Amino acid sequence: MSEPPGATVTLPGARAAAEPPKAVTAQRVLPLRRPGRWIATAVVLVLAAQFVHGLVSNPFYQWDRFGYWFLRPAILDGLLITLEVTVYSAVLGLAGGILLALARLSGSPVLRAVSWLYVWAFRSVPLIVVLIFLYNFSALYKTLSVGVPFGPAFFSFDESKLATDMVIAVVGLSLHEAAYAAEVVRGGILSVDQGQHEAASALGLPKGYQFRKVVFPQALRSIVPNYVNQLIGLIKGTSLVFYVSLLDLFGAAQTMGSTYPGDIVPLLLVVTVWYLVLTSVVSVVQFYVERHYARGATRSLPPTPLQKLRAGLAGLRVRIRQEAAV
Repeated sequence: MSEPPGATVTLPGARAAAEPPKAVTAQRVLPLRRPGRWIATAVVLVLAAQFVHGLVSNPFYQWDRFGYWFLRPAILDGLLITLEVTVYSAVLGLAGGILLALARLSGSPVLRAVSWLYVWAFRSVPLIVVLIFLYNFSALYKTLSVGVPFGPAFFSFDESKLATDMVIAVVGLSLHEAAYAAEVVRGGILSVDQGQHEAASALGLPKGYQFRKVVFPQALRSIVPNYVNQLIGLIKGTSLVFYVSLLDLFGAAQTMGSTYPGDIVPLLLVVTVWYLVLTSVVSVVQFYVERHYARGATRSLPPTPLQKLRAGLAGLRVRIRQEAAV
């Protein structure tokens, strides 16, 4: 049907354009609710509060006696012996582990066989057996000599004069630790990509330089966390040197406990807290060593505990504001 002359024709599209646009309502994205997480958090906090309350309120723990014994000279002397044995054994054990790992990876079948037999033997024998065997070693060999096998000896010495309690403890722990450290080091070296070895060889670098500057620094990223576990076990393993007449931290507490039988529980708590302090210090050192060797392997360095705490508090404030605005 035609429109009369002079009439205005309005197209559908033009009518829609002429109408004012409708206001768009902004919609806020609501965070996903996780009631299970909040319930689990509340349960854990309640259990933790009950545990702390039991520690504080139970008179059986005798916290006054704990404070008395914590810094006593006998305990501190035992702590110093524990630190000395741990440091010497860790250094010697790691050095021996590196040599054993290199022997295990060498092309010599004799070195590979000897390294494998050593690791197999000392991983099979309990540490307490090794320590007691070394403690009675002078009964088997009165003197030790160095010379030609089945021939003359160049010089000899009395084993009982050299094998003091400290030496026996350090040697026993070092021999035992080297067997485990060898596998840790070997695993770290094998974790380095084969392309790194090929690139270093293509540059014409000597084998020793390749290991020191290319392979071993990359292997440390894998070695450090595994060896720190061994080191923590070594710190706790030093408590066994009490059985070879060396009064370490645990031995000092045992001696004081036999003299003061009513203070056995506070003395055990003292030993527990000191071991917690030592392992915590080692864990902090482990974090920064791992962070140092993470350079080049990650785009950004892992945040420090203080940075994690700040980020966690900031995220918690944001989450509380979002929950309150719902």
